[in-house]
Amino acid sequence: MTVATEADATAEIADVFARAGAVGFLHAKEIGVTGGPEVAVRADEPVVLASVFKILVLVAYVRAVEAGALDPRERAIVTARYRVGGVGTAGFADDVEASWRDLARNMMTMSDNAATDLLFHRLGADAVRHVADDLGLEATRIVGCCEDLFASVVADLGGTPDSDLDELLAGATEESLWALQAIDPLRTSASTPRDITTLLDAIWQDRAAPAAAAATAREIMAQQIWPHRLSSGFPSGVRVAAKTGTVPAWRNEAGVVTYPDGRQYAVAVFTRADSLAERLPAVDASIGRAAFAAVEHLRTLTP
Repeated sequence: MTVATEADATAEIADVFARAGAVGFLHAKEIGVTGGPEVAVRADEPVVLASVFKILVLVAYVRAVEAGALDPRERAIVTARYRVGGVGTAGFADDVEASWRDLARNMMTMSDNAATDLLFHRLGADAVRHVADDLGLEATRIVGCCEDLFASVVADLGGTPDSDLDELLAGATEESLWALQAIDPLRTSASTPRDITTLLDAIWQDRAAPAAAAATAREIMAQQIWPHRLSSGFPSGVRVAAKTGTVPAWRNEAGVVTYPDGRQYAVAVFTRADSLAERLPAVDASIGRAAFAAVEHLRTLTP
């Protein structure tokens, strides 16, 4: 997709989302270029973070390790409390013991919710929120971990702490699902695309954490296994380090793409679909297409 002006770029990107059946929110900038060109589509509007909030948990984790407050080799046990279903330890049938560093890797590479919550509780909510405060992410709000998000869904659907979440979701009406606080950026963990690229820029420039700690965060983010969103838009020679996020209607991914010439771009893409369907491949693909269009536009401005 070739564009000549910023207006052309934003119009093309907005059309990518519209054709997929979603509203898109995007911000893209080159890493380390202060005051340089950007691509912004609703970049300052609030968006639901979903699992993109795990990037902040990762930064809190590497900070704690660097400060000597947490031994990454120390063992932790994922108990029944955290087995909420899904990938990784969250979907295990039995208790499992793992090191903090392996749990952090599971959290980011496959979006393991149990690993995330164990880390979140070990680090403390304040440590995670301090990441946003320290970096001046004024539009970013963390209201809790995955356990808190699931609890809000159960409560909104009229369940009790003992209710089965999957059963509640299966029996819910569309009206009740659209009313969930978990998909309302004004009532759940939220941010803006611009805040998230600011966070990514800080990680890649060693401002979010000391250099060794930031390098660990980058290395972990580069191992994410999901290929269907951001990375789907870029050729294989482009390295992608990113984190996805998904709740009903919202499909997101934010990360840094590194081109073979060494230039790097922070891209944060959030989408709110018109549908609550579990699978929306066109929306997933639009994230990669929009991100690629944004980055290629930036590259034409500063060749």
